[in-house]
Amino acid sequence: MTSTPARPRTGAASTVSAATAPYPVVVIGADGHVVELNAAASGLLPAARYGRRLRSPAWLAAASGAPLAESVRGPVGDRFFSAHPSAAAGDRTAWWLVDETERQSLRTELEAERARTQFLNEASTALLSSLNLDRCMEVTARLSTQHLADAALVVSPTTTGKLPLVFCDHRGEVSRRTVVESPDTVPGLTEALRGFPPVPAQWIDPASAPRWLVPEGFGEVGSLAVTPLPGHGVSAGALVLLRRGKEAAFTDGDEMLARLFAARAGAAMSAARLYAEQNMISDTLMRELLPPTLRQLEGVDFAGGYRPSKDTERVGGDFYDVHPPGEDLPETLAVLGDVAGKGLEAAVLTGKIRNTLQALLPMADDHTRMLRLLNNAMRTSHHTRFATLVLASVRREERDVVLRLTAAGHPPPLVLRGNGTVEEVDTHGSLIGVLPAISAHTAHVRLAPGDTCLLFTDGVTEARGGPLGDTLFGDQRLKSAAAECVGMPAEAVVERIQMVTSQWLGDGRHDDIAVMAITAPRGSHLSAVDGTTRGRYTA
Repeated sequence: MTSTPARPRTGAASTVSAATAPYPVVVIGADGHVVELNAAASGLLPAARYGRRLRSPAWLAAASGAPLAESVRGPVGDRFFSAHPSAAAGDRTAWWLVDETERQSLRTELEAERARTQFLNEASTALLSSLNLDRCMEVTARLSTQHLADAALVVSPTTTGKLPLVFCDHRGEVSRRTVVESPDTVPGLTEALRGFPPVPAQWIDPASAPRWLVPEGFGEVGSLAVTPLPGHGVSAGALVLLRRGKEAAFTDGDEMLARLFAARAGAAMSAARLYAEQNMISDTLMRELLPPTLRQLEGVDFAGGYRPSKDTERVGGDFYDVHPPGEDLPETLAVLGDVAGKGLEAAVLTGKIRNTLQALLPMADDHTRMLRLLNNAMRTSHHTRFATLVLASVRREERDVVLRLTAAGHPPPLVLRGNGTVEEVDTHGSLIGVLPAISAHTAHVRLAPGDTCLLFTDGVTEARGGPLGDTLFGDQRLKSAAAECVGMPAEAVVERIQMVTSQWLGDGRHDDIAVMAITAPRGSHLSAVDGTTRGRYTA
């Protein structure tokens, strides 16, 4: 007689026998030999014999020779069973075998689903950690090789007849190359690059894989899968998966997982490509908005410096330009201005002002007329902002530099003389873009060798800082700092003013800051070229 699995060893044995048990039952004696088994157990374990030691299945044989313990589990043929021990008479142990094939299948599928979910979550994190397209493609290829196939390659869409590829081979090594091949040579690749649904892997003959598709040393391709990388509205490319060996065919579950992964990879690559395109456009536009690099021009030294209101920005509302003489411009024209506001919106307006002034260069001999036309252009635009400007027409006369300076609502320039004095230029005028009519007064200044004319925006004088952090830098401190720059080259003057202003500001907030220095070089003379007044200046 045997006891049921639920009855503990210390209790009395039940009256259920092995023959009448609803499960396969094997009774093992204390010496490890089979002493009883029912018909169900005989059919399940044909190798089990009365009076002989149990040999198969090995996982049950190992448990039957040990002291009574917990249940054990293992396969029997193509099925899966759990064996539950219970005490029987005479120090025997009855093992009740319960078929858990379906339960084990569900458990295996649940574990596989958890693994797939974890993989997709980790893949999303890795793919979205960068907006660099090349890195996204490399991560896609590497993750595919680690989790989906023995080797993988990412193919980018192209219109040049060349296919850009990112490989991750069976050794885990990532490489890039471009092949002059048609995607038609790979079944399903052309459709995948166009964003069409993938061709089932079972329809693709692995032997049809061209040589350029297979990594060196990979061996025979046992299975091949091609899936699109869907992007935002357009295809981001295609993913090709390779497995070695005939037994490694892609199942329906494998292909579904590949599509889910490809959807995440395609979205990440599409976002990275869009970011790269927008960044390229921004850089192109930004180059047009950035202040130019100044140098010596027509024997006069020019230098400029710009600092936006935020360190994270590159452009703002302050600007400067220097236009060399031309057919309709007999003198060099320097411009320094300040548009109301900060950031990119103000920078866009500075770009329009700079373009307008460029078109008005033939009228630069009359500053007032030039400013009047600019004022009309700004008032008829949709912008409600205003601007202040300083125009400086510059020419060389022997060793001296002669300037015509006109300020329109802007702080007047300063002149640094060789004797250490600092003069404020007597020029003034109306804001640009506010009133229907403007007025402007032009001043004439002559710079001797070593003298400098300093143009600046109110971001310098209105910089708040100092010991308490709220004191204006002011005109007097600027003049004192300028006096220390007497005799310096133009670049050194600009650097000195920027440094002093920055020290005054500390870490405090500030407006855009722009500075320009126009200096008459020391000890220079004009070498005429072809009898003209333009040429090379030598010491």
